[in-house]
Amino acid sequence: MTRNVVTVSPAHSVWHAARIMLTGGVSGLPVVDDTGRLLGLITEGDLLRRSELGMSGPIVGGAEQSNDPAREFVRSRSWKVADVMSPQVITVDEDTPVQKVAMLLGVHRIKRLPVMRNGRLVGVVSRADLLKVVSAGKPEPEVKGDDAARRAILARLQDAMVYLSRQPTVDVAAGRVRVAGTVRSSAERDAIRMIVESVAGPGFDDRIEIEGEQ
Repeated sequence: MTRNVVTVSPAHSVWHAARIMLTGGVSGLPVVDDTGRLLGLITEGDLLRRSELGMSGPIVGGAEQSNDPAREFVRSRSWKVADVMSPQVITVDEDTPVQKVAMLLGVHRIKRLPVMRNGRLVGVVSRADLLKVVSAGKPEPEVKGDDAARRAILARLQDAMVYLSRQPTVDVAAGRVRVAGTVRSSAERDAIRMIVESVAGPGFDDRIEIEGEQ
């Protein structure tokens, strides 16, 4: 996560917040009071409905629409961050697993999550932070030895059975992997291929058929 987070006050002007976002290359800013308590977020999305852009109401199809025309009137014209920000903020704690962070960002279609400690903002975790985790990852080393490779493949296939309709047969001899069976879709076949390649590398003997194909 990013710890040195630039924030704005609810009394700051919308134009001040917009300049900070442009200068810092960020798409959103936490809004905090004088004690550091998180009050909301102001984002690029909040500014897309501004009167300066010719907007005077909710964006059709937008994620955050209001049924109150007066509220949308205020949000499109007020100069105060407090009137424009999104007060309903999804947050995480410092010890939130990265899997849950990714899930929240994806499900809610948001770009960042404030990170809290004892009710106070200590950082922001964003999609870019998750990309850093992905980019730092490396493929697992190939397993050596026929028996070890077969056991490793079968173990990983078993772990993936929630995604597969049935498990294929796996034989390994003289370093050559042979996989055979029938699956319901090409996606299942791709999942099996990915698992086998993660253990033995590419080039194995794939005899997996898809149901219904001639």
